[in-house]
Formats: sequence, C-alpha cells, structure tokens
Amino acid sequence: MATAAVVLTGIALAALLGTGDAANASAALVSARAGPYRRVVAWSVAWHLAGGLLAGTAVARTVVGIVHVPPAQLAPTLAAASAASVVFTWLTTRRGLPVSASVGLVGGLAGAGVVAGGWGAVSWGHVPHGFAAPGVVGVLAGVVLAPVVGAVAAGAVAVPVRRLSRRLRRSARPALDTGVWLAAAAVALADGTNDGQKAMGVLAAGLSGASVLGPGASIPAWVRVTCAAVLAAGTVVGGRRLVQTVARGLAPAGPVDDLVAQVASAGVILLGAAAGLPLSTSAVTTSARVGTGLAGRRRHVRWRGVTRILASWAVTVPACGLLGAGLFGLWRAAGG
Repeated sequence: MATAAVVLTGIALAALLGTGDAANASAALVSARAGPYRRVVAWSVAWHLAGGLLAGTAVARTVVGIVHVPPAQLAPTLAAASAASVVFTWLTTRRGLPVSASVGLVGGLAGAGVVAGGWGAVSWGHVPHGFAAPGVVGVLAGVVLAPVVGAVAAGAVAVPVRRLSRRLRRSARPALDTGVWLAAAAVALADGTNDGQKAMGVLAAGLSGASVLGPGASIPAWVRVTCAAVLAAGTVVGGRRLVQTVARGLAPAGPVDDLVAQVASAGVILLGAAAGLPLSTSAVTTSARVGTGLAGRRRHVRWRGVTRILASWAVTVPACGLLGAGLFGLWRAAGG
C-alpha cells in the first residue's frame, strides 16, 4: 500500500511541478507576442520534456537526503510529503498564483519526517558552504537567494541592453523574437532538469527503500521517462490564467525585457541543478521579470501582484509542513 501511495503521489508531484512551471517559459513568449498560444505551449512542453530526460541526480540526492527514517517508514514519509505539496500547490495554482511545489515538498518532508522519526530524523542542515546545500536550512537558503540573484542579474543587464536596443532598427525585431524563443527554450530545459529530479528522487527512493541516493546512483529509466513526460504535460494543464499572471500581472515588459529575464533565469536554474539545489524555478523566473521591471521602471511594477505571490510563498513551508505531518499521522493511525 505504501509503495502504491509513493508511486501515485510521486507522479502527482511531477504533474503539479509541471503545472506550477506553466508560466516559466511561456510567459515571456506571451508577453512578447512572439506567436500563437498553442505554438508557445508546444515549445515549452518539448523543452521541459528534454530537460527531464537529460536531468542528472544531484537535485534528487539533495531532496531525498532531507529525511532519514527506517526503510519501512520511508515510502509513507515521502508519499505524505508529496501529497502535502500537491494539495497546497493545486489549491494555490487554481487562484492563478505561481506557487512552488518544490518549496512545498521541502516543508512536507520536514513535517512528515518529524512525525515519522522525531526531530532527529530530519536533516535540518545549515546555510550552504560553497556549492553544498545540506538539509532544510541549506535548501531554503538556496531557494531564497536564487530569486534575489535572478532579479539582480536581470535588472543589471536590462539597463545596458535596453540602451543598445534603442539603436536597433525595426528590421531587427525578427532576430529579437528569435532570441526570446531560444531563451524560453533554455528556461524550459533548465526547468525540466531541476524540477524533474525532485519527483524522480521521491520515486526512486520510495521504491528502493534507501533514504540516501549515492553519487553513483542511477534513476530507473521508466521513472525518468514517466516523470519527465508527466511534468511536461503538466505545463499545459497550468493554463492561460497562470501564464497571464506572470506575463502581464507583475510589470510591463517588451521583447528586450523578456529576453533578459529568460536568460538570467535559465542561468540561475542551470547553476542550481549543477550544484544540487532544488530551486523554486517559478520563483526565479518571476523574480527575474520583476528585476527587469525595477530597472528604470520602478513605478510600473504591479506591486499588488508581487505582494500576493510573496505572501503565498511565505506560507508554503509551514502549511505543507503541517499537511505532511497530518497526512503521515493519518497513515499511522490507519495501521500503516
């Protein structure tokens, strides 16, 4: 029963990660009016799928390493954490908010882990040194810092690029649109690489009963293909409402701003995947768009939309922690 639960919740997690990622690559293309919505979505799906299939295991190892419980308790702990993230993300996404299922998973793992084995069963960790991000604190530090880096990088680059773009002739617009398409592909690829590993790690660990995935550990091919395909399909389910929230609900942007924000986002997300940081990719892309808005257009940033998103992020960890703890408690009370 626990094995079936971890499979179902792991696949559901991949779907919700994809749903939350719907806007990451598509929003820039919609904002830039680069093409029909169906073409935009198809482009995003293809590159998310490629990213999931090409993903490594560094992020998966970090996620699975957050909890250390007996093998018999591992599958229900991972299932409870995944279910907590799925429920919270589903509820907030329905309201058009790009909430991170990744952050929710961390909170769910902490909550379920405490109930399963006490405070000592959770690797709380510390602020990362170098490229290591051990434990809950280390992961959350990366989650918090990555959007800041993305916003600062996008804002810093936006100013000189805007000045340069003013000298471009109208005939250069097709080349600029092509750049936005390529940058969106890079974001989708990076997105699939980082987010795909989270669901893969949950499934691989839950099925093997090993709470630690070694550096040489491999993820079964069927797990990789399933999670990548479900995540890519989830970006379609996210729908236009979520895409519109990010595309036009944060700050006015032109093709240059879209290009800069996408390039900055892709760079940060890829670096996170290489370092084993399970970043909130939606937080990075959203912050990068706000960063370009702040660069010379502070009054145009739609702070109401930004505030709603920040508030939802702030409650994600405690909400999912409580949900994860409650769901594991229910499983135990049912005789699991």
